[in-house]
Amino acid sequence: MRSNKLMPGVILVLIGAIVLLRNFGYLHFHWSNLIYLWPVFLVIGGVNLLLSHNRAPWATLVRIAVVVVGVCFILFGNAGSKHHFAPTFYFNHHDRDDDDDDMDMSDNDNDDDDNDNDTLKNNIVKVDGNSFYRTGFTSGTKVARLNLSGGGTTYNLSDTTTDLFAANVKEYSGRYTLKNHVDNDSVHVVDFNMDNEHRKHFTWGDNKSNTATLKLNSNPEWDVNIKAGATSLDFDLNKFKVRSLVLSGGAAAFNIKLGQPVASNTRVTISSGVSDITVSVPKDAACMITSSTGLSSNNFDGFNNNGDNEYKTPGFNSAKNRIYITISGGLSDFKVRRY
Repeated sequence: MRSNKLMPGVILVLIGAIVLLRNFGYLHFHWSNLIYLWPVFLVIGGVNLLLSHNRAPWATLVRIAVVVVGVCFILFGNAGSKHHFAPTFYFNHHDRDDDDDDMDMSDNDNDDDDNDNDTLKNNIVKVDGNSFYRTGFTSGTKVARLNLSGGGTTYNLSDTTTDLFAANVKEYSGRYTLKNHVDNDSVHVVDFNMDNEHRKHFTWGDNKSNTATLKLNSNPEWDVNIKAGATSLDFDLNKFKVRSLVLSGGAAAFNIKLGQPVASNTRVTISSGVSDITVSVPKDAACMITSSTGLSSNNFDGFNNNGDNEYKTPGFNSAKNRIYITISGGLSDFKVRRY
């Protein structure tokens, strides 16, 4: 066999074997490795370029070995969100008034203090590079909605607050804005979004990323909507009454822990590109998963496969309160676990 046809043949054989093993359930791997271990392809390509004109048997063996080892490294590694090898892009805004960075307290929405019935009071404090955001809680609030957007950030949520919403953010790139209002259905809406107007200057090679520690009030029922790009998100929602959770992201790592479903049931919708997603549900909670995940890898422990991409926990049909999970994605690693 000619040497210039050997490597494409080896690669095709490996791809075919991987797909077959995965389809028969003998192989499970993390799609997120394609994001975090992408330099492996540079090594494979570089070695093959260096030895492309060397016809010696040892050179051919080296090229094959590098391809096989590299593919195995991607298949059986578990980089997850612990390592990030890709170059990082940040946009820093240098036109800010330094005096405003030391201490800035403002009411983001209230231009008129007489509008308290429609707009909740916001406080924003900036000290030593940290930003503290809060929205006061109004007694009698039964339903609240959090709209969260912004990539390049590690989000954590597990604790409660006496405010409606609170966030402690370390901002390396851009600024967040906090706005809120009460909609026509008496739902208190909190918008916490990245302000892209402050992402102006390009910086190469800085591995710093924003971190945001969020807190919610545990009294109202919550609808949570999250739009994020390259994001790491760890939400422990066991202490909160969650009516709905909508997650959409690109290259992301989502770790979500749900509590018992509320009286109106809990609905979770997740869509992603190349992501590593784990959802944990209570072991005694009735749960149904509807999956439309293309080439994604799915692992639904403790669920019965009812066909048509539908999975249910035992006794789901007779349960009163339920959790409905709908997931869709391209090359992602989806896991739903019962704890």
